[in-house]
Amino acid sequence: MDGTACLIYYLASLEAPNKAYFHTVDRHGAIVRGDQQKKEIALIFSAHDFGEGGNYIADVLKDQDIKGSFFLTGDFYRNNAFKQLIKRLVSEGHYLGAHSDKHLLYNDWNDERTLLVSEETFKQDLRDNYAEMEKFGIEKQDAYYFLPPYEWYDEHIALWTYQEELALVNFTAGTLSHTDYTTPDMGNRYRDNKAIYQSVMFREAQNDLNGYIMLVHLGTDPARTEKFYHELPRLITELKEKGYDFVRIDGMLDMPYHTR
Repeated sequence: MDGTACLIYYLASLEAPNKAYFHTVDRHGAIVRGDQQKKEIALIFSAHDFGEGGNYIADVLKDQDIKGSFFLTGDFYRNNAFKQLIKRLVSEGHYLGAHSDKHLLYNDWNDERTLLVSEETFKQDLRDNYAEMEKFGIEKQDAYYFLPPYEWYDEHIALWTYQEELALVNFTAGTLSHTDYTTPDMGNRYRDNKAIYQSVMFREAQNDLNGYIMLVHLGTDPARTEKFYHELPRLITELKEKGYDFVRIDGMLDMPYHTR
């Protein structure tokens, strides 16, 4: 089976209705939403070089009695400053996955998303990420879902991920939660906590957040003194009151191994 045929098969398998998998897959091949008939939200957290919010977030999730999903780079896993946090997240039952080993930019930011890495580079980097995860007892079959760095990718990345017996996931568009990394010096691109919070509640009121994959960063540049993760207690409580359950990404998608 050539690459094109393999990708077509992969996309079809994600969209197939067998066993009632109701996922939304974007045009580049990533799963971007769970079952829209279920009032479930998957809180996902990504990290590469910043992780100062890790223990605070873990405390919030514990207090709220919910599980999160953490996508971390190989550099984050091997950083001694974060090892106790990672062990805590594992012991408390959260999902831990990959976010690339070196936080590579796979595609140019242009409209064509010009590919910037080779297949060999991509796959070796991803394997290196999983090698670091194994040191914490995280096996590949238990970390099937992969969040690409920068949340930026194309069909090649989806195909190569599939060939590694993994599935590409990304956050659900429609809120500003993923912009919590922005800093005041970014000008019009900056989003403060109020704007981010309001975007979530506006989306919930206008549509709903059923099956939402909601991204928050585990840490941010010190230039952002206002940390959105400090809003999590209020946000989670308010959404619970509206009837939402918070689940791990693998609990929301619940796909058998390699379509699994």
